[in-house]
Amino acid sequence: MKSTLKIIIVSLTCSIISIIFYSIFSNSISTEENENDQAFIDYSESFINTSGINSIQYSSNVGSPDLTFAAKKSINAVVHVKNTSIVNESDSWALQFFYGDESRKRVGTGSGVIISPDGYIITNHHVIENSSEVIVTTNDNKEYEAIIVGSDEVTDVAVLKIDSNEKFEYILFGDSENTQIGEWVLAVGNPYNLNSTVTAGIISSKSRDLNEYDQINQSFIQTDAAVNVGNSGGALVNINGELIGINTAIQSMTGGFVGYSFAIPSDIVRKIFEDILEYGDVQKGLLGVRGIALKSSYSRQLNLTDTEGFYIDIIEPGFGADLAGLKKGDIIKEIDGIKINKFSDLSGHLSTKRPGDKVNVIYSRENKLNRTTVTLKKVDN
Repeated sequence: MKSTLKIIIVSLTCSIISIIFYSIFSNSISTEENENDQAFIDYSESFINTSGINSIQYSSNVGSPDLTFAAKKSINAVVHVKNTSIVNESDSWALQFFYGDESRKRVGTGSGVIISPDGYIITNHHVIENSSEVIVTTNDNKEYEAIIVGSDEVTDVAVLKIDSNEKFEYILFGDSENTQIGEWVLAVGNPYNLNSTVTAGIISSKSRDLNEYDQINQSFIQTDAAVNVGNSGGALVNINGELIGINTAIQSMTGGFVGYSFAIPSDIVRKIFEDILEYGDVQKGLLGVRGIALKSSYSRQLNLTDTEGFYIDIIEPGFGADLAGLKKGDIIKEIDGIKINKFSDLSGHLSTKRPGDKVNVIYSRENKLNRTTVTLKKVDN
C-alpha cells in the first residue's frame, strides 16, 4: 500500500513539474514569435518612402511595380499631333494638274504633352517642322487647331498652344536630374496613330550622347520602354506620373523599337519652354571652353593618368572660364556637384542654365584639384 502511494505521489509530482515547464516553455516561444512578428513588421515598414525620393507601390506579383497610378495621371494629358506641311517641289507636274495643291500636302504625326491647364503643349521640333497646319487630338477624341509658339531645332523641342476656354488635364514637371538608373518609367504616346498607348520600362542610362563627335547639347535619358514611330513628342513619366522626359528618338536598323529609346530630360525641356515664353527664343550660356571627354585612348595620346573628365584644349578669350582662371590642359571633373565623365554630362547640365548664371567647377591641374566659379556668357547668334 505504501509502495502504491509513493508511486502515485511521484507521478503527480512529475506531472505538476511537467505542466509547469511546458507552460514556461510555451510562453517563451509565444513571446519570441511576437517579437519576430514585430521585427518583421518594422523591417517591412522601412521600405516605405523615408528617403524623400519616389515611393513605389508593388502589386501582388513580388517585385512588380504598380504603374496604374502613373498611367491614369498622364494618359489624358498626352495628345496626338498631326502636322500638315506643303512640299514646294512636286515629284510630278501631272499630280498638281489633276489634284491641285492637295498633291503637295504631306502629313506627319507624333505626340505632345499638355503641361498647363490653359493648353500649352510640349512636343518635338521635328514633329511640327515646316508645318502649315497643326491639329491636336486629345484622348477623348476632341480636335483643336494649335499654334506654334516657338521651337528649338538643336534640342528638338517645340511649344504649341491650344486656344480654348476649356481646362485641360496636364502633367507636372518632374526633376530629371535626380532620376536614377534602374528606376521604373512609362512612355505615353501615340505610336502608329494608336491613341493613348502606355509602355513600361526602366531608365537604362543617363546623359547619353548619340554622337560623341558632334559638339551640340545632346544629353538623353535612355530607356527600354518601347517607343516607336509616332511616340516622338510623347511623355516619359516616373511612377508618380511626373514628366521626366520627352520621347524623341530610337536607334535601330529597321526604324522600329529594338530595346532602347531616348528622351530629352525634363530639366532641359522646362528651361526651353520658359525661355520661349519669356524671351521668344532659347537663352544659351557658354562656359567658354572647347575640348574632349577623356577615355583611355585619348589619355594615352595626351600622356595623362586621368581617364575621366573633360579635357580643355581651347579657352575662349573673355568668356567665363577664361575670367575664372581656367587654362588649356585643365580637366573639368565636376560642375555643380555633377561628376563629368563625358561631354554630354557637361553640355546637358549647361543646357539647363542661362547667361549670367554661375556654376561651381572642380578641375584638375597637374594632378591637383582646384575649385572656381564661372559665370556663363550669352551665345551670340
